[in-house]
Amino acid sequence: MAIVFSFPGFEAIANSIAGEKNMQRGDVTVRQFPDGESYVRLNSPVQGQDVIIVCGLDNPDRKIMALMFFAHTARKMGAGSIGLVAPYLGYMRQDKEFQDGEAVTADIFAAFLSQMVDWLVTIDPHLHRHEKLNEIYSIPSMAIHANDLIAEWIRANINHPLLIGPDKESEQWVSEVAKKATAPFIILTKTRRGDRDVEVSIPDLANWRNHTPVLIDDIISTAGTMITTAAHLKDAGMKPPVCIGVHGIFAGDAYEKLLASDVEKIITCNSIRHKSNGIALENIIVTAVIKISGPDPKNLFGND
Repeated sequence: MAIVFSFPGFEAIANSIAGEKNMQRGDVTVRQFPDGESYVRLNSPVQGQDVIIVCGLDNPDRKIMALMFFAHTARKMGAGSIGLVAPYLGYMRQDKEFQDGEAVTADIFAAFLSQMVDWLVTIDPHLHRHEKLNEIYSIPSMAIHANDLIAEWIRANINHPLLIGPDKESEQWVSEVAKKATAPFIILTKTRRGDRDVEVSIPDLANWRNHTPVLIDDIISTAGTMITTAAHLKDAGMKPPVCIGVHGIFAGDAYEKLLASDVEKIITCNSIRHKSNGIALENIIVTAVIKISGPDPKNLFGND
């Protein structure tokens, strides 16, 4: 028997998982003391049950200790297993030591989380130098993709779209969305000089003047690339772009700056709760959880 818990902000996804599999919904209290330390209390018994916790790991430094306390307490209370549904998975960017002494946080965080839970489901993690999550995670792990949902939204809402990917790394992903949306696409050349300093080069757009640009990226953090691209598109006489991101982090005032940069609309998936959410991920998450929480997820996903 399984029981589904959620950290604050992820109740809708947890409800969908529990409803589809006729599971019990667990109750947990998560809050912070005035000094920033975390308080966690499981208000539902978990003895002998398979526990599923839904907790996105945006702002991971604020959440990871509470998640660790939850997992430790669930095991102490007799949980049979603990699975994590993290719609957004943090600490995926630093996957290489670029300068001597740098922490390769993707590997370290993966090892830490792999000790905490028994399996992991996430959506479009920022895999760059790794092809699969199980190259760094030692537990059964499943990365699902929002491509179909994004393509479906584009088909339903935009006439004559032109998809625009932010850099060469995005080409395979953007091309798949474009194919499913039956839309053309182009890929930008991006030079990143710092966390907030981005230079973008755009190819000739003369043949696309009657199309609506759709800027698409897996993560919108500072929104620097989209803001710079929107300015170039305006100078080229293109229509205001629609901006789509799987994960809308919107660091600081990034959302307000992007809105003010002459864009038509900003749409994100609901992996991180935000006013821009317009693409629901519950159905694909439920399907993934049903697969990975089966009798032998280790064999199913090929982890050792």
